[in-house]
Amino acid sequence: MWEIESIAKVREFVEQGGDVLLVIAFTTAVMWTLMLERFWYFRVGHQRVRDEIKKMWTSRDDRSSWNAHQIRRQLISQVAGKLNEGLGMINTTVAICPMLGLLGTVTGMIEVFDVMAAGAGNTRGMAGGVSKATLPTMAGMVAALSGMLFSIQLQRFAQDETQRVADHLELER
Repeated sequence: MWEIESIAKVREFVEQGGDVLLVIAFTTAVMWTLMLERFWYFRVGHQRVRDEIKKMWTSRDDRSSWNAHQIRRQLISQVAGKLNEGLGMINTTVAICPMLGLLGTVTGMIEVFDVMAAGAGNTRGMAGGVSKATLPTMAGMVAALSGMLFSIQLQRFAQDETQRVADHLELER
């Protein structure tokens, strides 16, 4: 029973906020899907890559020549590339969310001005336009803030883990 009520409340929220809320919801879902994929990679996939890189490095006889230094740099770059994969797209979706909220504000205000232009003094119509102006702004900002907090953590982890791998690939002098 509560599921039906929840769905009804979500439907009402979307009707009050306009179609832009659906676009914000879709963008937020994409953003969180990308972030969950990165969390999964950091937790599971990266360990395999890190172990393979360490194994490749420790199996080398030469770890002091110029060539060895370049190979080490290439291995570290490989790890950094895999760790940073998708972070640009996450940052893009975080940046798009407030812009979509602003789009909702503009479309809601257009609706308010349409009601005002009719001259009927329809306060219900104006209130609906104000809802369509404010709810998407709020939703876009909430989505952006939640995404920003986690994307910063993902970027920090990628930087720290790249440095850890670099520290494990010791050079011989």
